[in-house]
Amino acid sequence: MTTLPARGADQALQMAPAGHSRDRRGSPIPTAGMIATRIMELRKRRGLMIALIVMNIGLPAVFLLIRLLAHAFAPYANPPAGGSMIFVVLAAGFLPTFGFIVATTAGCTAGSRDLTEGMFRHLVVTGRSRLALYLARIPAGLAIVVPLVAIGYTIVCAVCVFAAPAFIDDSNVNIPPGLSRAGFEHWARDHAEPIICSLGNGPVPGNVACPGPPPWSKSAVTPGQAAPAAVEALAIKIAKNDYPGYTAISRYPPNSLMIEAGLWIELQAAVVFIVGLGLASLMGQRTVPVILLIVFQIILTPILSAISIPHLQDLQRSLVGLAVAHLEPSGLPMAAALPGVTGGVGRPGAAQALLPESATQAVCVILAWLAFWTILGAWRMMTRDA
Repeated sequence: MTTLPARGADQALQMAPAGHSRDRRGSPIPTAGMIATRIMELRKRRGLMIALIVMNIGLPAVFLLIRLLAHAFAPYANPPAGGSMIFVVLAAGFLPTFGFIVATTAGCTAGSRDLTEGMFRHLVVTGRSRLALYLARIPAGLAIVVPLVAIGYTIVCAVCVFAAPAFIDDSNVNIPPGLSRAGFEHWARDHAEPIICSLGNGPVPGNVACPGPPPWSKSAVTPGQAAPAAVEALAIKIAKNDYPGYTAISRYPPNSLMIEAGLWIELQAAVVFIVGLGLASLMGQRTVPVILLIVFQIILTPILSAISIPHLQDLQRSLVGLAVAHLEPSGLPMAAALPGVTGGVGRPGAAQALLPESATQAVCVILAWLAFWTILGAWRMMTRDA
């Protein structure tokens, strides 16, 4: 008995042009399945994932937990766990360093895994485009790096906001927040001695006994005490001059600063991941690229960014670390490498200590680095012998 093909199938066969292949394995565009497979391959490396979680989430969480417990059990000896100052130190110095290490490790692992584990030949024989195999690693790695950095940063922001001190610390004077100018002057009149001793620039009157620094309790605003009229007048005068500085102090970081700082930290992590991916693909291993990136970012970049070398300034401006530093939010102090080890944290708006560079130049440098290392890493993968 002879059967005839269905009409729909017959039409499909007639519509297909001669010599046309329906095999999409040669497409350079990675599919969702390829990306999901790359994500699963990285997630299955338990040692790597544990190290990344401990570095970017565990260390900040443990640090803040110790501060929370210390202030809960001994509030007069330990400051509150949160606040604007803690946020600035972590967001400007430690979190970018932790994110850099996480992104470097993940990028170099993703770029060299197939070679170090002997899986590259098996990927090639599938017929998939090598370019697609390489490009699939970028969204797959970022799908792991970006959430890890975001979770650690969210923990820091939450503690800095909800565990912030209940007072304004202005030169070791604990002042209630949100006072108007008149309210601030009235409060200064009732607390003349600490105002004169800590906020005054002139000589302290002989009848004023300066107390020591106040304790760190959340209720550490001392009650008002009567003072001579001349002392009260001096305190009010000092308060009038200090009110702009009082209003500029925040108990916890502003929402705009937290958003900008979070995006900046994520940008740095994404850039480092893509650069590490390309470098590891070029070299075919993980250890040496990790070491090179750490030395380049933590040691060489801070030195070359702060020192102007004649006739080499354009070359210095081509450093991606300098470009990312110029995009740092103005509300954060400039951090040079790892605080306390190879650099330090400067005052807010201290970007002028870096080699001058416009924001447009910085963006162009970052895009150039991303394109260069992506092209170089993909080229090496496409030309490597299976």
